[in-house]
Amino acid sequence: MTITTEVIKEPTNNRVRWTSADLELFPNDDTRYEIIDGELLVTRAPHWNHQTAIDNVCFAVKAWSRLSGLGVVATTPGIIFSDTDNVIPDFVWVRQGRLADILDAQGHLTAAPDLVVEVLSEGSGQERRDRELKLKLYSVQGVRGYWIIDWRIKSIQVYRREKAILVLIETLFENDSITSPLLPDFVCKLTEIFE
Repeated sequence: MTITTEVIKEPTNNRVRWTSADLELFPNDDTRYEIIDGELLVTRAPHWNHQTAIDNVCFAVKAWSRLSGLGVVATTPGIIFSDTDNVIPDFVWVRQGRLADILDAQGHLTAAPDLVVEVLSEGSGQERRDRELKLKLYSVQGVRGYWIIDWRIKSIQVYRREKAILVLIETLFENDSITSPLLPDFVCKLTEIFE
């Protein structure tokens, strides 16, 4: 099954700005509803390879986190930055000691995790969401590291915060290994992520 993303827009002079409260009106099914700058994005269930890639990277970072004691991980957590910026990234990592400060009473993140990982799915709308809309949102909100995984070409784009914005540092391919200054001594071969 492939993911399809729809951007629901109104004419610019009569644009509807969606909010977190509007999400309560939608059915509780396998559809993912996200809001970025008041724009509603609708995503269906992801491809098997999408899920495998996120599970593998999550497993690697979680194993490192348990050994190091330096942070915690979660897959598909809700992040409510504001009433008009409400997203569900594929995977996040938060350094030790920060989690309690950035969770609300419903268990949603309300501030930037340290690392966010998104896995691309088919479709130009989906790629635009992760490569442009979410990159900009995560940059503005203070995310320190952002990885965009493309399971089709077996690559990871690594963004790092420099001078208050997320900057593309490198693009890794199947025979490379990923590391991060956020995760001291963490090393993972991309072949393990894409197996």
